Amino acid sequence: MKIDHAALFVADLEGSAAFFETYFGGRRNHLYHNGKTGLSTYILSFEGGARLELMHLPSVAERGSQQLLGFAHVSFSVGSREQVDALTARLREDGYTVKSGPRVTGDGYYESSVLDKEGNAIEITV
Repeated sequence: MKIDHAALFVADLEGSAAFFETYFGGRRNHLYHNGKTGLSTYILSFEGGARLELMHLPSVAERGSQQLLGFAHVSFSVGSREQVDALTARLREDGYTVKSGPRVTGDGYYESSVLDKEGNAIEITV
């Protein structure tokens, strides 16, 4: 098992992407935008295989939002859809909250999202 990527909510998506490109050598993918939710993201790839997802959601920057600027989730790649399904089921059986999935997301990932004991979002991906 390995960490697939970390995600960070940002107020300025373009500026943040430029910062990680300029100072850390990140390479961004195409802009993903979900017209229904307003979420826009870039995934930046770094030398050695590390990846960082930058996420902008207009409501996150608003006072009183349930989300805050900062890290949104950590993602673990487990290797196959079957392993995503099995680990999600195990976590559910052990009493953890499954927020979503397993499912194919709008940007093509097969994933589920669960909450740890402190309410932190953990993605489980292929």
